[in-house]
Amino acid sequence: MSDTITVKDKQFTPYISADQIQLRVRELARQINADYAGKAPLFIAILNGSFMFAADLFKHLDIDCSVSFVKVASYKGTTSTGRVINLIGLDEMIKDRDIIILEDIVDTGKTLSELLPDFYNQNPASLRILSLLTKPSCLKYNVEVNYVGFEIPNEFIIGYGLDYDGLARNLKDIYQIVA
Repeated sequence: MSDTITVKDKQFTPYISADQIQLRVRELARQINADYAGKAPLFIAILNGSFMFAADLFKHLDIDCSVSFVKVASYKGTTSTGRVINLIGLDEMIKDRDIIILEDIVDTGKTLSELLPDFYNQNPASLRILSLLTKPSCLKYNVEVNYVGFEIPNEFIIGYGLDYDGLARNLKDIYQIVA
């Protein structure tokens, strides 16, 4: 991993390397392959942040599965707006299907707390949440994440799909903000 980087007006230091991320993604895929053997789950990736995670995870899934996307927004700059805006909705039928929601990060749980009732109202056979990152100390909503890549402290991070005002999603490593 490289040294400190600057994105717009903020500095960030290396936090989780690409190698660590890829190792954990493979471990999560193995667990899902085992848990969903003989099933064909639909993965619903929450855009924009989860796109890299979803792509890498799918390279290691051996089960029959499909993917769809929804797009929501709740951040401006480095802080949550407290509002979830649904920009692109789900175009798949999920009734009686096994659903796995893919998130890049769960911090307060606000986004999922607003999306989950809509999913449950469509009567899926099962619904689980897989998040690359969680911030347990920030959780304010009753959201259970079933599969967790990394638990992290309450620091603003970028890279591997996570952004700062739309920038830095393309970084292969994850960086944390310099206080």
